[in-house]
This record gives sequence, C-alpha cells and structure tokens, in this order.
Amino acid sequence: MIVVIGATGRYGREVIEHLLRRGVPAAEIVAAVRTPTEATALAALGVGVRHADHDRPETLPTAFAGADKLLLVSSTGPDPVRVAQHRAIIDAAAKADVGLVAYTSVTRAATNPMTSARVHRDTEQALTASGLPTVLLRNGWYTENHTATLPGAVARGTLSGSAGQGRIASATRSDLAEDAAVILTLDNQAGKIYDLTGDTAWTLPELAAACAAHTGRPVTYTDLPAEQYWQSLTQAGLPSHTADLIVDADLYISQGALAHITGDLSLVLERTTTPLTTVVARTLGI
Repeated sequence: MIVVIGATGRYGREVIEHLLRRGVPAAEIVAAVRTPTEATALAALGVGVRHADHDRPETLPTAFAGADKLLLVSSTGPDPVRVAQHRAIIDAAAKADVGLVAYTSVTRAATNPMTSARVHRDTEQALTASGLPTVLLRNGWYTENHTATLPGAVARGTLSGSAGQGRIASATRSDLAEDAAVILTLDNQAGKIYDLTGDTAWTLPELAAACAAHTGRPVTYTDLPAEQYWQSLTQAGLPSHTADLIVDADLYISQGALAHITGDLSLVLERTTTPLTTVVARTLGI
C-alpha cells in the first residue's frame, strides 16, 4: 500500500493520478489528508482516504497503518511549524513500521543556500536518525513558481522579480509528481538520492521574452530591489512568510543557486523534461 501525504494539494493529487496511470490499483493507494471531505474526488476513483492532520500527531499512526511506502510531501508555512510537522510525521511513520519513506526535499539540500532549504536539511537528518528506509526526492524549482503569474504580467507588459540574470533549471509540478510515482513503484529504492532538475535553465528576462513571442504583445522583465519586490508581493495579498521565501529564492537565483542541471529527472522519466515554452503557452491559453 502506498500512502500519499497532502493528497489534496496540487502535487500530491498529481502523484496519485500518475500512480493510477501507471497501473497501481486505486485500492492500494491511500490519500492521507487533513480534511477528508476535500478528498471526495479521490474517493470516487476508489482511492482510500484517511484523516492525517500534521498538527494533531495522534491522527497519524492510524493513517499510516499498513503502509509499504509513504510519500512525505513537505508542508508549507513558517519554518518552525514545518519542522514540527515533519518530525511528527517521521515519528508516526517509525511507529507504524512504514517500509519506505520518500521525502520531497530540495535540490542540493546539503549545500543549498536558500533559507527554505534549512527545513529540508532538518527533515533529512531526522529521517536518518529515525532509521526508516528512505529515498530522497530532491526537487528543484517548480516552473509554475514563476509562470503562474504570467497572465497578469502580460496584461501589465512587465514581469517583475529580483533574480537578475540568474538561470533556473526548473521542472514542472507534473514532471516532478510523475517522478515520485515512478520511484514509488520501483523496488530497492532505500538509500537512494535523486536530484531533480529540468533539462534546461532559463532566466526571467527569457521568460518575459517567451511571453512576448507567444502573445505578440510587449512584455519586459523589471528587476526590483529586494525590499520593493517584497512589498509588491505582500500588496498582492501574499503572506509575509511566503513573500520572504520568494524574495530570498530570487536573490539566491541571481547568484546561481538553481542554475545546475543534473539529468536525474529525465533519466527517471525516460524522456526530456517539459520545456519552458510549453508551460508558457499552456498558462496563457495559447
């Protein structure tokens, strides 16, 4: 049985969809979710649904009971909260004697300078200390982290950020979710580490140019000082901790933190990763 944490989130849901496409019977998949009523679509597919609230550790052992494999999808929110949630999940997985934990970490976790990488390093260390058989899915940057706002950027004629000319070897959420589904269906994965990036790296000016090319409208990139970019994000309604992480990531992107290409993702998928231009066209409805 494969248990997927956070299955009502976009990534977790796509992992389950990919598992089903790969022929895993729905009855052998469990969606472990905070709010079971939000998983009715998964239940309609025959997927099991269990209550698993990261902030209520007493709900976790039952949710993980009988799990051969558990996909620990990293949570969101302030770092101290995420650390506590991940540790509670790991403790419960150990008590449930889960056969294998797959954890969605971050690319180059050991040396990644981004502030968000600290939670992933802590979680990897906690997994090692637990003695649980573990496979690390060190996910690179989601392409959607920058393409989700493209309709607004096209309307304004400008795409903003603080990444300068830094290159981003991103991958789509679907590609990374498919990778997780593949790994979860393979044997002998304990102890393996996958560093998952896209096959090409691009810059925000290149992203703006791709928007212009697809729409025929002028779109340019505006590089903002960190404080000004943070203010624009919070004024748009993002929580301050989310804006902190986005700006922090952009600044490190400008220094090359996400420019590396590993080839691990395309190797697992047995195909090239989804090109940026494809995501741009899809996002803009072209």
